[in-house]
Amino acid sequence: MKIIQLTILVLILCCGIFTWACAEPPNPAAQKTPLPFDSHRAFEILKKQCEFGPRPPGSEAHRKTRDYLFTELKKYTDSVTLQPYTSEVDTIDDPPQRKTLHMNNIIAEFGSSHSETLLLAAHWDTRPCADRDPNRDKQREPILGANDGASGVAVLLEIARILKATPPPRRIIIILFDGEDYGKTTDQMFFGSRYFAKNMGKWKPDYGILLDMIGDKDLQIPIERFSWEANPEFALAIWRRAEKLGLAPFQRKLGYKVMDDHVPLIRAGIPMVNIIDFDYPHWHTLEDTVDKCSPKSLEIVGKLVVNIIYEGL
Repeated sequence: MKIIQLTILVLILCCGIFTWACAEPPNPAAQKTPLPFDSHRAFEILKKQCEFGPRPPGSEAHRKTRDYLFTELKKYTDSVTLQPYTSEVDTIDDPPQRKTLHMNNIIAEFGSSHSETLLLAAHWDTRPCADRDPNRDKQREPILGANDGASGVAVLLEIARILKATPPPRRIIIILFDGEDYGKTTDQMFFGSRYFAKNMGKWKPDYGILLDMIGDKDLQIPIERFSWEANPEFALAIWRRAEKLGLAPFQRKLGYKVMDDHVPLIRAGIPMVNIIDFDYPHWHTLEDTVDKCSPKSLEIVGKLVVNIIYEGL
């Protein structure tokens, strides 16, 4: 769940000169042109996740989705692992009941471990209740999460295919966080990113990008404020690259302050930027369905991330 903490600002950011140093170690792969991002393939991955139904932790659909995502990533790298953990949570029942959830982050590695490491992240679980649905009688039903969950995962799985075909000039860690969207309060959310932030081990990145809610047909992506406050040069470098690539939905203005999976990593000292379109009217409702999403939106974000992988910032 994402919590708005400031009203949106529409002030255009000044055009000061910022740079983000991304060292590019010599690597023949850096001279190769990667495969183009296939928006239709990515959209099929989005739809496949939704075919399992709502995917909150503890459900059968959640287990099936975990197995599907793990199997798909194994097609592109042998270095795929589950990072299991448990969390004590309160259910959405009235009154709530205490239960233990068994969850898994899914982690895949590409490229040389001797180069800088870029983390690419999204969350693969979905919310167990449609608490913002306009129909109060349906607010206890789980959401499908076509945009809020499946969209970021779809982009990263398509990028995994590209990474296999053209090895990247830097080490890439793809992590699919579990337990992002579970509880009623932020204390009962972001389980996967919090666990990873304390247990990064060999996967510790130098910097990272989080993708969340990027499949909306009406895609508009301002700079998320937590990202800006923690790492303004890094954030601005990404939006400038988007401008250079002609990706109009990336707007160089400050947006909402969104509590999300990037925050635990920022607090752990990892520069992270959240690419998110939070102006999504179907957020946490039963209307977060496939028809609200677009292959073109996935392509816009995918094209940017692929460019950053192979050209740096």
